[in-house]
Amino acid sequence: MKKTIATLIAGLFATAAFAQAPTPAAATTTPVAVKADAKVDAKADAKQEKQAAKADVKEAKAEAKTEVKEAKADAKHAKAEHKAEHKAEVKADVKADHKATTVAAVTPATTK
Repeated sequence: MKKTIATLIAGLFATAAFAQAPTPAAATTTPVAVKADAKVDAKADAKQEKQAAKADVKEAKAEAKTEVKEAKADAKHAKAEHKAEHKAEVKADVKADHKATTVAAVTPATTK
């Protein structure tokens, strides 16, 4: 911002100098003013490109963070499912073992 204001003030002084200087002097300094304007424009363009690049990087980081969070959530969900399945299998095995031992103990052997 300070550079922009300084450039504008310098432009005002240059305009005042052109108004007071003879015609040949004004003709020789005009390309300098054009070069200065071109330089300012180039700097502004570079600054905009830099800001756009920063925004792209920020967006990419946010996407990567989101993907990592989703992957972690998926892994956690898969782990919970696996744990629940394992628990159900163990419970079914215990129940089957218990039923088999209970039935064998309750039914007496018949001898004739």
